[in-house]
Amino acid sequence: MGLLLDVEDTAVTRQTAEALAWVGTVAAVRLIALAVAEADDHQADWLQTGVHDALVGPDGVLGVAAVCGQLARDPEEAVRRGAAEVSAWADDTRC
Repeated sequence: MGLLLDVEDTAVTRQTAEALAWVGTVAAVRLIALAVAEADDHQADWLQTGVHDALVGPDGVLGVAAVCGQLARDPEEAVRRGAAEVSAWADDTRC
């Protein structure tokens, strides 16, 4: 979480979010969702940019939205809220 919410270096936030989105597992996307739930607006912008970078283009990762669907049933409310946000970002990349 420290890398995802680094207040000193937004490049770290962006690169960590991108790397976790590339991994695409429930555990990886859950970390992003938790960070999104805790992030301020500035941090959230960089988290979104990192996720977006992993999702766009011909080599973009698939399945992040599906993982977010699984996380929508997570017992932790912050994870559900963050997953909904990440899912919306994933939907935006398909437009």
